[in-house]
Amino acid sequence: MKTITLIKACCSALLLTLIMSHQTFAVQSDKQSWAERMAWSEVKRHPQAWTIEGHTKPKWNYTQGLVLLAISKVYARHPDPDLLAYIKDYADELIDEKGDIRGYKMSDYNIDMINAGKILFFLSEQTGDPRYQKAMHLLREQLAGMPRTSQGGFWHKKRYPFQMWLDGLYMGAPFYAEYAQWFAEGSATFDDVALQFRLIEQHAKDSKTGLLYHGWDESRQQKWADPTTGTSPNFWSRSLGWYAMALVDVLDYFPKGHKDREFLIESLQNLAAAVTKVQDKSGLWYQVTDQGDRKGNYLEASGTSMLVYALAKGVNHGYLDQQYIQVAEKGYQGLLDKLIKVDDGLVNITQVCAVAGLGGDPYRSGSYEYYVNEMKRDNDPKATGPFILASLELNR
Repeated sequence: MKTITLIKACCSALLLTLIMSHQTFAVQSDKQSWAERMAWSEVKRHPQAWTIEGHTKPKWNYTQGLVLLAISKVYARHPDPDLLAYIKDYADELIDEKGDIRGYKMSDYNIDMINAGKILFFLSEQTGDPRYQKAMHLLREQLAGMPRTSQGGFWHKKRYPFQMWLDGLYMGAPFYAEYAQWFAEGSATFDDVALQFRLIEQHAKDSKTGLLYHGWDESRQQKWADPTTGTSPNFWSRSLGWYAMALVDVLDYFPKGHKDREFLIESLQNLAAAVTKVQDKSGLWYQVTDQGDRKGNYLEASGTSMLVYALAKGVNHGYLDQQYIQVAEKGYQGLLDKLIKVDDGLVNITQVCAVAGLGGDPYRSGSYEYYVNEMKRDNDPKATGPFILASLELNR
C-alpha cells in the first residue's frame, strides 16, 4: 500500500511539473487572447484550483466554480488537455466515488454552493464519468429543499432567513435551468427559475433608476433593511454584475417557447439601460454604482468585468440592441487601460472588492461607508473569472 501511495505521489508531482512547464510558456505569450492569458495566469498563480482565494484545504466553493467555468469556456475555444486536467483535478479532489462532495453540507441550504456545480455539466460531457452526474443530482436536491419566501423565492442561505440577494440569482438559477434542460424536467421547473427573477425584480428594483438593490428582506427584520420596502440601502456594482450574468446565462437553457423567456430578455434590456446611465467616462463602474462623485468611492474591477461580459453576450445573442456592444467595449478598454497590469508574463487585475455582504457577524450594514471600506485585493477570482468571460465575448 505504501509503495502504491508513493507511486501515485510521484506521478502527481511529475504531472504537475509537466503542466507547470507548459503554463510558463503559455502566460508569457502576448500573441494569445486576453482570455487565454488570464486563464493561464490563474493556473500559474494557483497550480491547484482549490487554493484559489487562499484556501488552505480543498473546499467546494462558488469562486472556484466561477473561475473554472470561465476556463472551461477557454477550453471550448482553445482546447488544451492541461486546462481540462486543471478543472477535473479540482472536481476529483472534492467528489468521491459515490458522487458525494467533500465538506459539503446540504443542511446549510447555502445557495452559493450551487455555483461550482456548473462545471459538472462540462466535465460529464468531456469524460462520461458518472460521479459528476451524481453530484449534480445532489445539488439539485438542495434546490428542491431550499427554504423560500412566502412567494417562493429562495433564501440566500438558511442562516439568512427571508432574504434574497442579487448574488443568489447567479449562484442558483443558471445551474437550475441547465439541469432542467439536461434531464428534461419540463416547464414547471422553468416556471420556478423565472419566478426567482420575477420576485427580485418586484422587490429589489428601484423604480427611479432601474437599478436593483443588493438585497431584500421579506421580514424587514434585518437592520440593513428599509422598514417599508425591505431593500438594502445601496446599489453595489458587483451585485448588479451577478444579476446581469444570471440573466444572460440562464437564457442559454431557457426553452424558446416558454412564456417567461421574453420577461427575462426584457429584464436584461432594462438593466442594460440602467447601468449604461451610470457608467463612468473611463468605461468602468464604481463600487457604489450611482455615487461616483462621492469621497472614497472607486472604480471597481469585478462589477465592471461582469457587466461587460453580460452586455457583450446580450448583444451577441440578440437580446440587446447593437448599441450596447459599444458600452461593453468602452468598459473593457477601461479595464485594460486602468486596471489590468502585466508583470513577468502574468496578467493581473487590480482594484477588486474582496468581499461584501449583508448582515452576519461581524455585522455588514450595506451603508456607503461599508462598501467603500471593504478590503480590496488584486486577482480576486470574482474579477479574474468574469474578465476571462468578457474577453471571450468580445473576442479580445
